[in-house]
Amino acid sequence: MNWKAYGKWLRENFSYNYSKDLLNYSKRFSYVLFSGEASSLHRLSGSVRRMAMASLSNLSKFLGVHGKWKRIVEAYGLKWSSGKAEDFLLSRMANTKDADSILDWVRQVKAKIPQLSLFMNFMLLTGLRLKEAVNSWNLIVDLAEAGRLSEYYDREKEVLEHYKFKKVFIRRSKKVFVSFVPERLIEEISKQGKLTIYQINNWVRRDNKLKSRFGDLREFWATFMTRYLTTAEIDFLQGRVGASIFMRNYFNPALITDLKERVFKGLAELQSRL
Repeated sequence: MNWKAYGKWLRENFSYNYSKDLLNYSKRFSYVLFSGEASSLHRLSGSVRRMAMASLSNLSKFLGVHGKWKRIVEAYGLKWSSGKAEDFLLSRMANTKDADSILDWVRQVKAKIPQLSLFMNFMLLTGLRLKEAVNSWNLIVDLAEAGRLSEYYDREKEVLEHYKFKKVFIRRSKKVFVSFVPERLIEEISKQGKLTIYQINNWVRRDNKLKSRFGDLREFWATFMTRYLTTAEIDFLQGRVGASIFMRNYFNPALITDLKERVFKGLAELQSRL
């Protein structure tokens, strides 16, 4: 097995950290694909099994034996999810006391880590994943410095056009296409320095009372915006396009003339609650 070539293939298709995890799991569980014996996967925890299956799926594609992997999955009744949808919903409900707890966390981060204040506003108003937000922030800074911000931000529509930078934002498993952002916030960001995920997490971890809740913040944005947007519109703005036949074949955001107006109404209420 040429692990070096496989690692290179993974890096070309996934983020650095995720490709590194896939490579490690592939080495650990490759015997399943080579031997066809997969009973041991049933004894793994849900999260470990999902990662093992993801790594084996990619390894099988790289080796050109994906059909064999699908037969193994069927023969052993392997499931990507360890629970029903309602179980995940109940778990979320149990772990989140109320919506204000998320906003309280944002306020605490802004107060205790002033250098992240503007970035927290950006995350709150876009609902982006942490990596997407950092990439977008840095792209704004770079392009503004080069006098090319118009290549990314449409001032008239007040929208960040992520889709123009496919290698950065259109990844195999996670995507984001556009984000409506007030021009004044973009102007403020363009005057800032660049950030890294390590830097942000390090600042948050320094305060033992602050937990990293960036994932919860994205979830909060999606739930809050149901007051102004349809589920399909929220899925589109958060990069979930392949979720249904409707999203794949019929949904066209270009036909929704008041989308920006309704998004900005939601963002205005979010800002007022901070």
